[in-house]
Amino acid sequence: MGATLNAGDLRKGLKLEIDGEPYLIVDFEFTKPGKGQALYKCRLKNLITGVQFDKTYRSGDKFVEADTDEQEVEYLYKDGNNYYFMNMTTYEQVEMTADQLGDAANFLTENLKVNMLFFKDRPIGITLPNFVELKVIKAEPGVKGDTASGATKPVTLETGYKVQVPLFVEEGDVLKIDTRTGSYVERVSAK
Repeated sequence: MGATLNAGDLRKGLKLEIDGEPYLIVDFEFTKPGKGQALYKCRLKNLITGVQFDKTYRSGDKFVEADTDEQEVEYLYKDGNNYYFMNMTTYEQVEMTADQLGDAANFLTENLKVNMLFFKDRPIGITLPNFVELKVIKAEPGVKGDTASGATKPVTLETGYKVQVPLFVEEGDVLKIDTRTGSYVERVSAK
């Protein structure tokens, strides 16, 4: 069980347990009206479902800090709808579903090290590196004469993820992808 907090302890980035689920304060605003109690306006994000909402608390409210833990793990493999990771300290395997991973599954390659977030010893999400390098497995050739500046084409990467890239990218190229936006950054190496 996490520590008990007062409304005055609230701040952006703090993780709270509300109704048995972990929430992250993604935005925070303190206001002190002329009369009455201080108000703490928070934008909360459910760390399991991703749902966000606004909630206002008063100075006398009490909270429980969420019992979360972040550990470094290494992605091993996918089997059906399940993804398997290995804890780098204990060498135990941890399993997550595609639904739990969401868009992060698009960027997982064997042996990629990520940080996994646990709530009450249960995995609830991962934090990817900001950039990953992925190989192009399918790319249509650029259309001849299609040289307008900024022209792009879709390619499929080794994870099955599709992304828009410049016309010069070919099958076998390795691309740097921004995992926060899912967009192409640069070609790392040509085939």
